[in-house]
Amino acid sequence: MAGCGSCGTSNMAKIHGCKSNSGCAINGCNKLESFDWLADMSLVVDTPFDIVEVRFKNGKKDFFRNVNRLMLHNGDAVIVDVPNGHHLGFVAMQGELVRLQMKKKKVEDDENIRSIYRLATERDLKKFEEVQEKEKPTLYKTRKIIEEMGLSMKLTDVEYQADGTKATFYYSADDRVDFRELIKRLAAEFRIRVEMRQISLRQEASRLGGIGSCGRELCCSTWLTDFKSVSTTAARYQNLSLNPGKLSGQCGRLKCCLNYELETYLDALKDIPEITKPLITSKGEARLQKTDIFKKIMWFGYENENSWISIPVERVKEIIKQNEEGRIPATLKEDTLTANEEISEVLNSDLERLDKKFKNKGRRKKRRKGRKNRNRNNKNNQ
Repeated sequence: MAGCGSCGTSNMAKIHGCKSNSGCAINGCNKLESFDWLADMSLVVDTPFDIVEVRFKNGKKDFFRNVNRLMLHNGDAVIVDVPNGHHLGFVAMQGELVRLQMKKKKVEDDENIRSIYRLATERDLKKFEEVQEKEKPTLYKTRKIIEEMGLSMKLTDVEYQADGTKATFYYSADDRVDFRELIKRLAAEFRIRVEMRQISLRQEASRLGGIGSCGRELCCSTWLTDFKSVSTTAARYQNLSLNPGKLSGQCGRLKCCLNYELETYLDALKDIPEITKPLITSKGEARLQKTDIFKKIMWFGYENENSWISIPVERVKEIIKQNEEGRIPATLKEDTLTANEEISEVLNSDLERLDKKFKNKGRRKKRRKGRKNRNRNNKNNQ
């Protein structure tokens, strides 16, 4: 059986540890892999579901009908019907889980679903391997042609059909591209039917794959299929610094993982008050510096102080209410000062005055010494 060759990681690879539940989930590429959690369950069904999910290069999947009732296992190479020819793919999933996948992806079980011809033979696999070897040279040559023609598009990948009669060129572009002349030139150059397919930057990253800043494989290339919009408000709710270098993924767009914990943060933020202006105390105005959403602690700092004061959310609400009523608490932590605190504040203020006084005296002495030295130098020069 051929395993990881279906996604382009390697050809004619042996499947490790799948046990007919999945393709390459262990010691393999693990690219958009699905685990059949219904495989070991006894289901009361009259006839097994006859539609199979088949995987192609870079995790692309489609549904095909097993019209010939072939005995298939996950990872088997099969020849399937495609427009104007046939293609080779690998069985990714079968059984009742395919029915659920079709329902999730809103695919109708009708005559539009194409069929599986047969299991692939050694000859089919060898020819498919030869066709795959053409993909990289075709990609590099096409990029040169695009550069010569001055088209503003980025060619990402090339996928040949197993019969070698057709190739799909995946590209990304910011604006609309007129590639009619390009198709004519490619068809004459490679003697194949050409299909140009535009993909987004996130789809491009999912096809190419890579390692994210978290140290794991990209979510879009391993399991994520729905690309939801991500906005900077998701970063603001999570108190993340709005640094494009840290928030952007390899596709150049905001990271999809910013949406993963967003709902949890929104639930936690319901108890945290919105600070639109500084808190007013007897010591001065305290401005918000940092918020720990889950511990319900907020840090405030005074203008002339470098240290921050941590207070719970309940205390912040109290101070906001007092300020709205026209009352001013003594400090961020207490409404009134005790007698000992008042004495210490007076002592501290006296010490500050003395410090200022001695600083001023020291400056005056330095100025006098400087003047005396200048006068001496002037006399010596005369």
